[in-house]
Amino acid sequence: MPADATAHVRIARPSLDLEAAERFWVAGLGLAVQYRHEADGTPGRHSLLMVGWPGAGWHLELVHDPAAPVVPRPTPEDLLVVYLGEEVPGALVRRLEEHGGTRVPAHNPYWDTWGVTVQDPDGYPLVLSTRTWP
Repeated sequence: MPADATAHVRIARPSLDLEAAERFWVAGLGLAVQYRHEADGTPGRHSLLMVGWPGAGWHLELVHDPAAPVVPRPTPEDLLVVYLGEEVPGALVRRLEEHGGTRVPAHNPYWDTWGVTVQDPDGYPLVLSTRTWP
């Protein structure tokens, strides 16, 4: 069966601190915990946190291997863009900052024109865009 527009997308990233990540993505952005697994320290067993909006066609999986942590290596182009279709609420940006995010200038000035960029606790950029996506 070929992939098509109905295929669900999982975006997976390493995280050094799943509790900090959960504060940012759930309490800050408002995503829901879809699944959680706590590793017991057995080599090869990962802790993970899956977050997303119920019913969305995507979710974010944050993974931590306590026995062999992978250090996140985000680049300025590793963007997760959420198209709001309206001005970015200042209260949302403040809430993200209060929950571990850091507002940063975008690497590409396009995103400063069309939104706000906030780094998550692992350094990955989240863009809240004022634009829509058809």
